[in-house]
Amino acid sequence: MLDKGEYSFSTCWNIKKHSIGRNMIEEIKELGFRQVELNYNVTEEMMKTIEPMIEKGEIGVSSVHNVFPFINDKDYDTDSVMLGFDDEVKRKRSVELLIRSMEYANRYGAKAVVVHPGEVPFEYNIDSDLKKLYKDHGKDSPEYQKLWKIMSERRERLSPLYTKRIQDSLEEVSEHAAKQGWSVAIGIETRSRSYQMPSLMEAKTICDNLKGSPVYLWYDIGHAMMMDRMGLYDNLKELQEVKRYIYGVHIHETLELSDHWCPYVHSKDLQYFDHFLEAIDFAKVKVYELKAVCQTDEIDESHRLITSKIAAMKG
Repeated sequence: MLDKGEYSFSTCWNIKKHSIGRNMIEEIKELGFRQVELNYNVTEEMMKTIEPMIEKGEIGVSSVHNVFPFINDKDYDTDSVMLGFDDEVKRKRSVELLIRSMEYANRYGAKAVVVHPGEVPFEYNIDSDLKKLYKDHGKDSPEYQKLWKIMSERRERLSPLYTKRIQDSLEEVSEHAAKQGWSVAIGIETRSRSYQMPSLMEAKTICDNLKGSPVYLWYDIGHAMMMDRMGLYDNLKELQEVKRYIYGVHIHETLELSDHWCPYVHSKDLQYFDHFLEAIDFAKVKVYELKAVCQTDEIDESHRLITSKIAAMKG
């Protein structure tokens, strides 16, 4: 199997089929990866068989995904108000959980923690209604545009409040990390729902205001493609503005509004994904975040295309 070098691979690909951590990691190693990103579904139980592998150098950990290890609490899952909670007790708890994830990252020699920092809260998941309208009627339909206007007006109105609160929470975490002497980056990830934060410009604001802290942008390529399609931001244009803030990338491609596919391979488009090669090359941590249906040969082919195209781009 082709050695994937500095590239890492997220456990989200095969976590559902394994109960024993070691077996999950062995399967990823068979793909040729020497590093993994431990995602938020990895349990403490699974870590009992993974930790010895890390200690012996059988596998490296590039990054962990907050909240890590897994906690069974809907308030702090991946789609939550998280670091922006109005409720101060819940916000403090989110800060503590991110510190806990960083502690594990530091222990495992990981370079970064990936964090979903928050959202502008809505009464219900308005994004799933928007995606359904997009699919059934198209982005330019009156139905989609009407609901989009409702979502985006609330999002724009409340974004400054939640951006500030997320920023304050990240500042607390950064101060704690500095006291501990941890050199672990915090990557705030571009998200997959239109009301979630940060947009690329929100990420830029947070990073600018926290200069000197370990807070960076974690550029999730597939999510950014989806948000561009839905109309939240101009991905390719804004990527040029935020590229220098990137610490890590999640590498995957979207088909319409479905994410976590193998770049180039599943879209059958051998050009469009080229727009992201510079960001991948620039990122200090490069992680494939693929869904379970992606097959070994598809993962290999995708990796071959990405690395050969980057090599050609660099001449």
